[in-house]
Amino acid sequence: MHIPQPRISVAAMFGLEIWQFWAAVGVTFFAGFVKGAIGFAMPMIMLSAFGSFLPATTALGALILPTLLTNIQQAFRQGRREAWQSAWNFRWHIAMVVIFICVSAAFATAIPQGIMYALLGVPIVGFALWQLSGRPLKLQVDHRRRAEVVTGTIGGLYGGISGIWGPPAIVLLLSLGVDKREQVRVQGVIFLLGAIVLTVAHLFSGVLNAQTVPLSAILCIPAFLGMQLGFALQDRMDVVQFRRWTLILLVLTGLNLIRRAFDFWS
Repeated sequence: MHIPQPRISVAAMFGLEIWQFWAAVGVTFFAGFVKGAIGFAMPMIMLSAFGSFLPATTALGALILPTLLTNIQQAFRQGRREAWQSAWNFRWHIAMVVIFICVSAAFATAIPQGIMYALLGVPIVGFALWQLSGRPLKLQVDHRRRAEVVTGTIGGLYGGISGIWGPPAIVLLLSLGVDKREQVRVQGVIFLLGAIVLTVAHLFSGVLNAQTVPLSAILCIPAFLGMQLGFALQDRMDVVQFRRWTLILLVLTGLNLIRRAFDFWS
């Protein structure tokens, strides 16, 4: 007598409903496309969308490996030499991001995230709107190291808690007037090193576990495909378009962080 074997869906393997799995795939593809086009916002898009249909720790764990993969693509797109030069040029910011991701990752489940989201979202929106108004903010070269240390510290503190450490780096690069190709490359290097630290930190924190690691790994596929389409769009944008869309995305990112802060308080 033949006894039918139970069928186990891919989604069930990750502890998700089938619609949750495919929603995660679609969100990741779109986030990869945006990252390829503008150079950032992938974890912000993923975490924001995932948070509406996945548990918080699952959402954070799911984005880690796609973020790591796409940052490798972005950082080394122009070659290893250029990537290492970018890392050296912004070594103070990178060092602070790495240090403070390690510090804050251990408190990912303890710190009131509503307060953290508000403190990050409000200044990001203010900065981006100021830039879009045609009154660019320029940091003095004499104060660059201080700016790198401050923005890196802020980015690292938020990164370990939420998986988002990009906005302070974008603010720094826009303020310094870095050109498009270098800005995207520097973002990739900063995000890559942060992603490596975040991955290791959350292997110890428990966010990356037997359920989230396979889910995060399979989401690398739509992330990679979306990234390739985004690169094609990025190459066609001129500097003005690139800067405008970067600022618009910063405004949307900041507003979403503020919205999430209110969600925690409501």
